[in-house]
This record gives sequence, C-alpha cells and structure tokens, in this order.
Amino acid sequence: MSIAENRRARYDYHIEEQFEAGVVLSGWEIKAIRAGQVQLTDGYVMIKDGELFLIGCRINALRSASTHVTPEADRTKKLLMHKAEIKRLIGKVEQRGFTLVPLNLHYKGGRVKADIALAKGKAQHDKRETEKKRDWEREKGQLMRHKVSSKG
Repeated sequence: MSIAENRRARYDYHIEEQFEAGVVLSGWEIKAIRAGQVQLTDGYVMIKDGELFLIGCRINALRSASTHVTPEADRTKKLLMHKAEIKRLIGKVEQRGFTLVPLNLHYKGGRVKADIALAKGKAQHDKRETEKKRDWEREKGQLMRHKVSSKG
C-alpha cells in the first residue's frame, strides 16, 4: 500500500533501476505517516560513509505527538539495504553520473519501505517530450470514450 509518491521524479529523471530500502523512523514519525502527514517531492538520497540517507522527506508532526520529543519535520533518515547493494549503487553514482531519487514510501509487512531509483536527469526537451506523450495519451483516451459513447 502506497503512503506517498514522488511524481516529480519520473518527470525530471530517466529511471534506470529501482531498489527497495528500509527506512529508520522514530515513533512520532510512524504516527504522522499513518495520518498521511508525509511529503516526498523535494526528497533525494545521499551517500555518506558507505551508508544511504534520505534527505528532504518532510514528515509533519501531529499535534498529539509526545511532549518529551521535539519533532523535526525535515530530519535526515537512514535507509537500510544490504552492503553489496549499497556498494553497487555507490559505484554507479560515482562513475556514471547517476543520481539516487526516492520514488515512493509504502508499507510492506507492517514496516515502512522506500523505493529508490538510480536515475539520470532529463534535459528540458526530454521533459517537453514527456508532456507531449502524456497529453496525447489523455486525448486519445477521451477520443476513444467519445467514440464508444456515440455508437451506443
């Protein structure tokens, strides 16, 4: 079940490969995620000391959050993956100019997981091409619906 999606990622980047990673969260963050107080649009993944971190994922604290915790909405969250996968990602990011982008947050077995993608940035003309395709698909669907409804 999807929690939050970064739709901007597919528009701004060519997605090459997708991976699933666990996310280290605190209790108040889990409560806020369950209440739908999460935003992934400005998020990105950074590699530091052989570990992956999710930066820019905003989780707004609930008003009923515990009094002894000072919630920080833009806290850096650690991502959990196997060491071999992380090493492979580091190699691709450093050598071939790839970027790591979060695609979505979802539940799996009661835990919050993040889909991250190995991606390359799109040029402006590629973005326009993506928009044209999307518009054409929408228009085609409308034409087909109109055609079907006018027959019957």
